[in-house]
Amino acid sequence: MLRLAGVLIVLLGLCNPAFAVNPDEVLDDPVLEQRARELSVGIRCLVCQNQSIDDSDAQLARDLRIIVREKLVEGFSDKQILEYLVERYGEFVLLKPRLNNQTILLWGLPLLALLFGGFAAYKTFGNAQKQKPTDTRQLSEEEKQRLSKILDD
Repeated sequence: MLRLAGVLIVLLGLCNPAFAVNPDEVLDDPVLEQRARELSVGIRCLVCQNQSIDDSDAQLARDLRIIVREKLVEGFSDKQILEYLVERYGEFVLLKPRLNNQTILLWGLPLLALLFGGFAAYKTFGNAQKQKPTDTRQLSEEEKQRLSKILDD
């Protein structure tokens, strides 16, 4: 049992995310380094596309990490650094796009799909419950006798 617990602890330790930041990129100031790491998580690697520059081993991701750290050392704010990267590489460089005229459809489409799906479900299932049988005639005596005969057999 103790051996199994040890193996699980080792496996859980291996599950930590692997960061691609090289030791030579790390800033001496721990506060600036923490800001650089927080910024890097939200910046897309333009080579890998669905990976942040913090996770990517691509050369362009390394270059972007260095640019972020250089701008931090120069005294840029987080917002100024992101603006610099967006001006240079476009809105695509951000893993979480900002709300603006170009991305309004990206942010609004899930809401529209949800509203449309809810409306379609209401129309489909709501109308089914409202419909009543149109033929409410009673069975005639002759039909009742035939039905009774069928059921008795």
